[in-house]
Amino acid sequence: MRSHAVKLGELALDFLFPKWCVGCGTRGDFICADCTRHLARIHGPLCPQCGRPQTSDILCPACVNWPAAIDGIRAPFRFEGTIRQAVYDLKYHNVRTLAKPLSGLLHGYLAAQSIPADVLVPVPLHSKRLKDRGYNQSALLAGDLGKLTGLPVVNDRLIRAIYTSPQARTSSVGERLDNVAGAFACNSSAFRGLSVLLIDDVATSGATLNAAATALKSAGAITVWGLALAKEI
Repeated sequence: MRSHAVKLGELALDFLFPKWCVGCGTRGDFICADCTRHLARIHGPLCPQCGRPQTSDILCPACVNWPAAIDGIRAPFRFEGTIRQAVYDLKYHNVRTLAKPLSGLLHGYLAAQSIPADVLVPVPLHSKRLKDRGYNQSALLAGDLGKLTGLPVVNDRLIRAIYTSPQARTSSVGERLDNVAGAFACNSSAFRGLSVLLIDDVATSGATLNAAATALKSAGAITVWGLALAKEI
């Protein structure tokens, strides 16, 4: 009876608020089957640390001298085309229902990867930015991904203690690293002895994920990997 009621509710919502593909505009799904097939996927070989595609699986030049706290960063898609539009709509246009299909794409990718994970942790927003936006898009992705994987999601132990300018406004890797240095704090023992998987929407230089990993490892996490929906290449 309950599943029937849920189905009726979904049909009513679809009638009142129909889904349109963010890629081609056809009605039916937020990302239609054809657009899904043509998403700009990232293929190996990859830099084992930052996840950038390259000709070999050794550290890329940018990572050779980077004393990173994060164990690795992975993303299934390039930040372009349909995925770029979907992230933009989720992040800035309040299309929160996009989190579910996008987390489904993350789940499919994660199922094929060997990434240690005991717990999912979304990259937090500073309280000021959270108040302005009204929600954290990474927390929405992590919440839906947690339902698919069965992994617990911890939202309130890692905090963004320092308000920083958006990473997109910085012009170099060095500026991005400096911009988020010490921005995160984690004074809890909730992650002691655990492998943490950080969830974010987009990875650029990896500076934000690395800064968050630094705080988590200071709190006792064994490993910290980053999983973003898309990566700027």
